[in-house]
Amino acid sequence: MVGLGPGGEETLTPQARDAISGADVVIGYSTYIKLAKPYLTNQTVLSSGMKKETDRARVAVEEALAGKRVAVISSGDPGVYGMASPILEIAPPELEVDVIPGVTAATATAAVLGAPLTHDFAVISLSDLLTPWETILRRLDAAAAADFVIVLYNPRSHGRDQHLEVARNVVLKHRAKETPLGLVKDCCRAGEAKQVTTLGDMNIEDVDMTTTVIIGNSQTKVLNGRMITPRGYVI
Repeated sequence: MVGLGPGGEETLTPQARDAISGADVVIGYSTYIKLAKPYLTNQTVLSSGMKKETDRARVAVEEALAGKRVAVISSGDPGVYGMASPILEIAPPELEVDVIPGVTAATATAAVLGAPLTHDFAVISLSDLLTPWETILRRLDAAAAADFVIVLYNPRSHGRDQHLEVARNVVLKHRAKETPLGLVKDCCRAGEAKQVTTLGDMNIEDVDMTTTVIIGNSQTKVLNGRMITPRGYVI
């Protein structure tokens, strides 16, 4: 399993690049195959759409058991909402499986915004395709009550255009409207755009599925346009 990072060539690790270029077969979601195109030569490429993760995992294991070197690619890190778990769940003990990490959206977005994750934080996906919405809200409420910095993945789509507003209202039960909030769209890709605002002033219409949202905790501040969550060092 290979993590592509956010999608830019400069954020792809040399280990990941070598794994892709050295593979006999490259398997992935069609969008991620496009991101990996610069590293593809004569490999067999197998791509499929969303909701085909289990099928891709099965094909990957079958190809590997046939003696081929297989690279299954994910954006970000394959162990963070990625393909690592379904493959490890079905891979037989005799099959050698390596998980090659990548830069996940949380840390890439944080770097663009400043230093909002310097203290404890929680990452929560607002996609309820695989997780019940009630469970997501319970986790979000707990993270907000515990004063974690909160990173939101998959915050809004055409089919889920109300989820982010509901999520904001949950967090507002525990945090002031003035709490710093950062948005990064297409992080580390062409067209990257960032915005530092507040929890109360966030414009929901500015957010889509390629946007990552970081909500500060009670200590997060904005200095020179950058979000900073103090670690607690004496300065």
